[in-house]
Amino acid sequence: MEKIVIAAFAGSLRKDSFNFAIINTAKKYAPENIDIHLLDLNGIPLYNEDDEKNMPESVRNFKKEIKEADAVLIATPEYNRSIPGVLKNAIDWASRPYGDNSFDDKAVATIGASGGAIIGTAVAQYHLRQIFSFLNAHPLERPQVFIGGANDKVENGFFVDDDTVTLIKTLVEKLAEWSIRLNKKT
Repeated sequence: MEKIVIAAFAGSLRKDSFNFAIINTAKKYAPENIDIHLLDLNGIPLYNEDDEKNMPESVRNFKKEIKEADAVLIATPEYNRSIPGVLKNAIDWASRPYGDNSFDDKAVATIGASGGAIIGTAVAQYHLRQIFSFLNAHPLERPQVFIGGANDKVENGFFVDDDTVTLIKTLVEKLAEWSIRLNKKT
């Protein structure tokens, strides 16, 4: 069986981000048939349509990784009941210029963690699913994973809580299955 490649990134630049911990945990526990490529939003400049013809190398590399992947996994915090600016900026770059949308026809899953409430990223994830539907991507609707109380579940950049690790593993497996169904890849 051919490996499923998942491009994964966190919608945060914070050094000790809970959402980076999600991505790290997903990579650590991914089954052997899934290869998770970690993408970094650091170095992606603010989107400017004037720069589309001569895209910065960081943007070209980001777009290429997404295009070459079978699926995309995004871990997002929620800021002011929506997605962080850095995440929207990266999505804008990856989906532009018109006709060169890296997310086109991709399986996409969202997940998020917060230090507080269990549903702390529900609205941000809902917004992401709306954006990806518009971009002709295929958001995975279930499972929806909202990780609350992350302060007590992360050690050294990884989730260590068994229940949370199981949720992350399940989401990754379901995303791979969704990608296979969409791409008929075996």
